[in-house]
Amino acid sequence: MKPVFSTFLLVCLVLSASFFEATMAGSTGFDCDSKCKVRCSKAGVQDRCLKYCGICCEKCKCVPSGTYGNKNECPCYRDYKNSKGKAKCP
Repeated sequence: MKPVFSTFLLVCLVLSASFFEATMAGSTGFDCDSKCKVRCSKAGVQDRCLKYCGICCEKCKCVPSGTYGNKNECPCYRDYKNSKGKAKCP
């Protein structure tokens, strides 16, 4: 009976570890919403700022500090361009 119980425990452990790994793969570990709220807090058109900041944050996994400038902190965010070749990220 002991081998059956230990096998059952081992299978449960492996399944729970794989489930935990799958759930963690979906989370970026980076809170884009709160970072973009800070970044766009002084923007004239906040909904548009939040939209593009969110797009850039999801792609680059970073948002520069402050409400303007500081884009050198995040080169991907700085260099992300729209179809017209202008900066996409606020």
